[in-house]
Amino acid sequence: MDQELKAKYQQLRTGINNCGSVVVAFSGGVDSSLVAFVAGRELGKKALAVTSGSISLKRSDLELTRRLAKDWGICHEVILTNELENPNYRANPVNRCYYCKTALYDLLEELAVKKGYLKVLNGTNCDDLGDFRPGLQAASEHRVISPLVVAGFKKQDIRDLSQYLGLENAQKPQAACLSSRVPYGTAISQNLLSQVEQAENVLASLGFTQYRVRHHGDVARLEVGKDELRLALEMGEALTNQIQACGYRFVALDLAGFRSGALNEGVIDVRQVS
Repeated sequence: MDQELKAKYQQLRTGINNCGSVVVAFSGGVDSSLVAFVAGRELGKKALAVTSGSISLKRSDLELTRRLAKDWGICHEVILTNELENPNYRANPVNRCYYCKTALYDLLEELAVKKGYLKVLNGTNCDDLGDFRPGLQAASEHRVISPLVVAGFKKQDIRDLSQYLGLENAQKPQAACLSSRVPYGTAISQNLLSQVEQAENVLASLGFTQYRVRHHGDVARLEVGKDELRLALEMGEALTNQIQACGYRFVALDLAGFRSGALNEGVIDVRQVS
């Protein structure tokens, strides 16, 4: 570990310790995993990692949080948020993430008060601050602390430190909630999210590592890493047949490859009104 990362790690530890006791929003991604792991190591039973097991989280990621928490010996709970009950969320506006995170932070705040935890933490990092993320507004309104931002962590810092600490998901590909696969304005439903998850499970089963299935009605638009585009073309028949079995009529391959937040393209200006 170089000196710069070592200093950030120490600042992260100090910041979490200064919170006294914490609830950590834990999705299974590398960012929130690092916060949960360090909080558990520093605060012991004064740290509680909490995962929302709603339908917008992949079942594989839900099981990952359970396994990681057990392996790390940290306190962990699974709750069910109600974002799908909110018509504003189901309508899928450009600030959909705000309603999702509000539902999450409402419950985490209630849980923290009920069980006597002083602070709520999330896994936001410095690279997130330059992206279109309406959920940051919800975090601000609920006074959620982002210890990775406070300590100056960027995404690569998180992966490097997680690797150093031996976290098994240190190199886990970027993930996001299943609703992020649906173009803004297309209504969200449980059946739709289940369909997307089934299609992405096909990609996982065929050996792809970084991917998204973007839902466009009866068209599944596949984004895979640029280094896996050739593999996708070679497996075109298998991909088509198995993804059509998930309920899609057409299967398309996006030749631009995987891009995190691809459905945000063209909506940058809405930051001013979200």
